[in-house]
Amino acid sequence: MKPATLKDIAETLNISITTVSKALKDYPDVSKKTRKLVRETAVTLNYKPNAFAVNLRTKESKTIGLIIPEIVHHFFSSVIKGIISQAEKKGYLVIILQSNESYELEKKQLDLLLNKRVDGILISLANGTSDFKHLNDIIENGTPLVMFDKIAKLVNCSKVVIDDRKAAYIATQHLIDTGCKRVAHFRGPLLPQNSIDRFLGYKKALLDNGLEYDPSLVYTCACDDMSFNEGKVNAAKLLAEHKDVDGIFINTDMVAIGAITEFNKRGVKVPDDISIVGFSNWFMSSAITPSLTTIDQPGFKMGKMAFKQLYKELKANKNNKVIHPKIIELETSLVKRNSTK
Repeated sequence: MKPATLKDIAETLNISITTVSKALKDYPDVSKKTRKLVRETAVTLNYKPNAFAVNLRTKESKTIGLIIPEIVHHFFSSVIKGIISQAEKKGYLVIILQSNESYELEKKQLDLLLNKRVDGILISLANGTSDFKHLNDIIENGTPLVMFDKIAKLVNCSKVVIDDRKAAYIATQHLIDTGCKRVAHFRGPLLPQNSIDRFLGYKKALLDNGLEYDPSLVYTCACDDMSFNEGKVNAAKLLAEHKDVDGIFINTDMVAIGAITEFNKRGVKVPDDISIVGFSNWFMSSAITPSLTTIDQPGFKMGKMAFKQLYKELKANKNNKVIHPKIIELETSLVKRNSTK
């Protein structure tokens, strides 16, 4: 059935188009009986509001942009679900783009979203992003911007984060508390703030416990490859270079799972020979043998809070109110499993 227009409803009920329009918007100067009749007729005739016309009138697209480094990723999948769960409640469409950890692609995607007249943007930065002009341009353009997970401290916008430094400290401290004396770290690339903070948390835990910080025990994963294979490769390097290591704090669970797989293959017993703590609490963390002790990172909640903050700023923007950037910090927790003693 072809969608009806306001005129079709008006002609069916023999009332004016203005009355139909007011009835659908629940204006009090139209009787309850007429409002009910108009709504019922709209359903019968398959009437759908003209979204383009509504957008022109309200100066809103009811669309937001979301840029993430990787979609096929347990943590970001959870974030997406959290964002969409809230966006749907408020009638917003979410355009999801993947930067593939590329700074250049991230810039192009931001331009694309602006050209699509999105009302606001949510973003987790690519590992390759070191210059923030494109982000500051968004803010100067007057488009609300909220960062989450991988953020830039120098960009003055709202952010939803965890305390990566504290979480990494807790992870490393757990290894030390369970008897580890020589603790390595498989860290993320040098640029993302969360990678930097997790490294600093690891280092501080060592020093606070009177253990030597040895730079040769820090293995840096590739910028675009925080992967299962990266864990295997670094595990093999570690065994060749440092046979005395008895614990590893690893930047993400997928890399940790790769490391456990390599150790299993080589007959290195986890946790008897080497204990391991990961980060994120992916679904595979409990499926690997031995199951992985890890930091639980609340992806779904992070997505919900990121959209809620953006929505507040969208309303403020619509009402010409000043947006005051806010830092929202979510709690993490250590999930103890069988990869540590």
